[in-house]
Amino acid sequence: MTAPRAVVAGGSGFLGPPLIADLTRRGYEVGVIGRRGPDARWDTPERIHALVDGADLVVNLAGRSVGCRYTDRNRHEIYDSRVDTTTALHEAVAGSARPPRLWLNASTATIYRHAMDRPQTEADGELGSGFSVDVARAWEKAFFAGDLPTTRRVSLRMAIVLGDGPALEMLARAARLGLGGPQLDGRWFPHRRYRGIGPDATPAAPPHRATHGRQKFSWIHVDDVVAAVAFLDEHAEVEGPVNLAAPGTSTNAELMAALRRAVNAPVGIPAPRWLLEPGMLVLRQESELVLKSRWAVPATLLAAGFTFGWNDLPEAIDDLVG
Repeated sequence: MTAPRAVVAGGSGFLGPPLIADLTRRGYEVGVIGRRGPDARWDTPERIHALVDGADLVVNLAGRSVGCRYTDRNRHEIYDSRVDTTTALHEAVAGSARPPRLWLNASTATIYRHAMDRPQTEADGELGSGFSVDVARAWEKAFFAGDLPTTRRVSLRMAIVLGDGPALEMLARAARLGLGGPQLDGRWFPHRRYRGIGPDATPAAPPHRATHGRQKFSWIHVDDVVAAVAFLDEHAEVEGPVNLAAPGTSTNAELMAALRRAVNAPVGIPAPRWLLEPGMLVLRQESELVLKSRWAVPATLLAAGFTFGWNDLPEAIDDLVG
């Protein structure tokens, strides 16, 4: 009997290897699309079509890392790397004689507004504005475009994924250096890096908000991302946007306290924005990573019966950093 085929696009990031390993363990023959292949490259549309046609499952993780400064060049690379790759896969699926039954496409929980007043679910979440939100909007617009009657589509609105990735590494390094206090928003010099992008660009979000370290921190353990993909593969009733975020949303202050405990740092100096911004400039990162209040909850997954393996942030941090 021929093994079912799964196609993973953009599998070279830290999410790719554990996902590919799990797909292989579950009996899939896995083909990989990326800038260097190995099975198809983005500049070989005929190879992409050959992989997708007859595949059972497509998972798209492609997209340039957002772990950078939002210069004009980086902004366009972040935007294009998501929209163009999703469009290429859409063309391959639409043109297939035997289209995949399921297409999972990465997205981001950053699509929601800065929220400290109430959680954001798939049904009633309010979309935000500015660069990161516009990237997510265009990403999902390309994904859900047109009619693909035999292919179920699910966009994975991922919160910050805790694992062997750049976000957790950067924050753990700060905690080890004694800078593991909460990040505090405040006034800063105006800039245009967060302005909207694309044909439907929206205004940038307000330049600062008084959060006092209480901004929400939505997160998910990398193991639960892999488990959620397997769950969605088996639950044909779930489609559309799905929040991939642990049920127990924490705050920025709670995150940094957990990191201090994990790295045995007795002191954590708070980082007001006037101190945070120069540090982010040195690290070539954006303060939005830690200052935006992300309060996404996994209403769709919980209603469908998914059980998270990691619900407690300190336990997840200890598992990955301690």
